[in-house]
Amino acid sequence: MVTYIIRRILLAIPLLLGITILSFAIVKMAPGGPGQLLMDPTLKPEDMIKFKEKYGLNDPVHVQYFKWLGNMVQGDFGTSLVRKGTPVSELVMNRLPNTILLMVVSTLLAVLISIPFGVLSATKPYSKTDYSVTITSFIGLATPNFWLGLILIMFFSVKLGWFPTGGTHTLNAPFSIWDRLHHLILPAFVLASADMAGLTRFTRTSMLEVVKQDYMRTARAKGFKENKVIYKHGLRNGLIPVITIFGLMLPTFIGGAVIVESVFSWPGIGKLFFDSAFQRDYPVIMALTVISAVFVVVGNLIADILYAVFDPRIEY
Repeated sequence: MVTYIIRRILLAIPLLLGITILSFAIVKMAPGGPGQLLMDPTLKPEDMIKFKEKYGLNDPVHVQYFKWLGNMVQGDFGTSLVRKGTPVSELVMNRLPNTILLMVVSTLLAVLISIPFGVLSATKPYSKTDYSVTITSFIGLATPNFWLGLILIMFFSVKLGWFPTGGTHTLNAPFSIWDRLHHLILPAFVLASADMAGLTRFTRTSMLEVVKQDYMRTARAKGFKENKVIYKHGLRNGLIPVITIFGLMLPTFIGGAVIVESVFSWPGIGKLFFDSAFQRDYPVIMALTVISAVFVVVGNLIADILYAVFDPRIEY
């Protein structure tokens, strides 16, 4: 197991390097330039020259890339081009905890809701319960996050006043866990909605195959209760394909966070990426791209490790 983990980490290094090269090239080929970021009509040409010299924008592209890569390896992502020279690492670290909190809660919601409903749907195939879960799942898959977020804000926040419209806490109010959870419920649910629907469908499909296996019939023949047969003997094997899908769904959480955080004004790295993309803040975009890629690689590594937990037959 340890050897496998080390091998996967070593293989992730060229993958992350390739991601940085592609991301840097895409950003450089995008139309416009950093001078447009200053939004100052009185900016003089000589000021623009000084600006480019300060941030090394006059250097060849490959020189800019290797300078940035060398600094990044040392933990220095540079300074923001549009936020008065604020270090990128400071911007990211101020917002990263909010995004991690949102993703963790969304993941828990997706798992705790989708897996039980997927199992329930599989144990009662072609029943009213199965059809209800299936229809709800398809609606969840077809509903865009931004649209669902706006609808929930309009109904639960504006009309009913049950939840705040955005932010992570009430301004000028003392710290309160309930206040943080109150602000977290809607964005976490919206972020989890699409993945929740997908996990439900995959769980149902996997469990439908499991409940037909011989060892399940043997367990029933021995007199075990149905719940014990399903959740102790069947679910562990049924979750193996679901783990694969779950590892691949982590990028959707990261991508969805960009939209959800923008809709709910959630001050995380998703909203920071959204704002920086419009402002063409190169250092921030590159830093967040690398961080997102690390999240994806780590997520897939965790999924591979979980294989051995749920199925000891798997050898690395």
